[in-house]
Amino acid sequence: MQNKWLNEAFQGEVPNDFQGKVGWQSPSNIALVKYWGKHGKQLPQNPSISFTLSECCTETFVQYEKAEHFGFQFFFEGKENPAFGAKIEKFLLDYQVFFPFINQLDLKVESRNTFPHSSGIASSASSMSAFVMCLLDLERSLSLSKGRPIELDLQKASYFARLASGSAARSVFHKMALWGATDCYEGSFDEYAVSLENDIHPIFKTYRDSILIVSGETKSVSSRAGHGLMNGNPYAPARYAKANENIKNLLTALKSGDLDTFINITESEALQLHALMMCSNPSFILMKPNTLKIIEEIRNFRNETKIPLCFTLDAGPNVHLLYPKNEADKVDEFIRNVLSSYCAGNHWIADRVGDGPKKML
Repeated sequence: MQNKWLNEAFQGEVPNDFQGKVGWQSPSNIALVKYWGKHGKQLPQNPSISFTLSECCTETFVQYEKAEHFGFQFFFEGKENPAFGAKIEKFLLDYQVFFPFINQLDLKVESRNTFPHSSGIASSASSMSAFVMCLLDLERSLSLSKGRPIELDLQKASYFARLASGSAARSVFHKMALWGATDCYEGSFDEYAVSLENDIHPIFKTYRDSILIVSGETKSVSSRAGHGLMNGNPYAPARYAKANENIKNLLTALKSGDLDTFINITESEALQLHALMMCSNPSFILMKPNTLKIIEEIRNFRNETKIPLCFTLDAGPNVHLLYPKNEADKVDEFIRNVLSSYCAGNHWIADRVGDGPKKML
C-alpha cells in the first residue's frame, strides 16, 4: 500500500492561487479488546476491536495557502497550543514523502472537542484522525486543481492516523473496527484498521455508551508510557495470547448477537488492561475507589434485573457503560439514581455507536 500511496503523491508546483479551508469531525472510539503494547512504528502487539462513538468528537479545520516555505500554526479551542502543534508538525515532516506538497503551504489548524477537555476522555484518537481526514481532503483538492481526481481512501486515512496515534486508526470507520493482523479475519492488518460494520449483529449497531466521569484529572502515567512498560512486563506474552483468543471469540459473538459472551469478554478485557498496569515495573494504578464502586453497582444491577449492560475501561479511571438501545430508559434511570453519585460533579456523557468522520466544509 505504501508504494501505491507514494505513486499517488502530488508532485510538482502548487498553483499560486491555491488557498482555502477544509474541515472534518472525527469521533473517539472505545476498545473492547484492548490494544496495550506496541512495536516498530506504532504497530500493535495484539489486535483490537472497538466501537466508534458518536458524540465525543474532535472538530478540526485546516486553512491553507500557497507559500514559499512550509508554515504551521495550531490552535486548540481558540488558543495557540505549541506543544500539541509540535506533535502534528513532526508527524507532517516525518511523512512528507507521502505529502510533498506541504513544503509549499502555510497551514493554520484550528481544533476543538465536542466534549469537555477535563472529562478524561482520550482525545488523541479523535484529534489525529480528524487532522488526517483534513490532510487527505486537502490533498484531494490539490489534485482536483490539477485535473487529477482521487477518491478519499479510508484505508489510507487509517494508515496515517495510526502513525499519528495508534488507536486513531480505528476512528475513521463506521460502527466498529478491527485493528491488527489476525487469522480470524481475512484482510486484517497491523498497518491499518478495517471496518466490521457489515459483520456484526444489528443489536450492536444500536449500542449506547454512557461515560461515567469518575475523575477529569490528568493521568499519573500517560498511555504512551504505559505501552512502553509492556516491553518488560512478565505477563506480556500471556496477555497477547489471551487477546488473540478473545478476538476470535468476540468476532463470533458480534456476528451472532451473543450478549453473554460479549459481556464476559468486554469486562475481562477491561480488568486485564488495569491488571497489566499493576504488574508493570514500575507499577501504577489508574482506577479510583469510585471506579470499583461503579463496577460493583453495575454487576449487582445486572444480576437483579437481567438487563445485559456491561462496563469497560480505558487507560484511566472513567467507566464506559455499554448496553442496547432498547434498555436505555431503565439504564438511564439507574445512572441518574445510583451511578451518577460516584461521578465527579455527578457528570456523565450520553454517547452511542456512531458513523465515523463527517466532512464539515
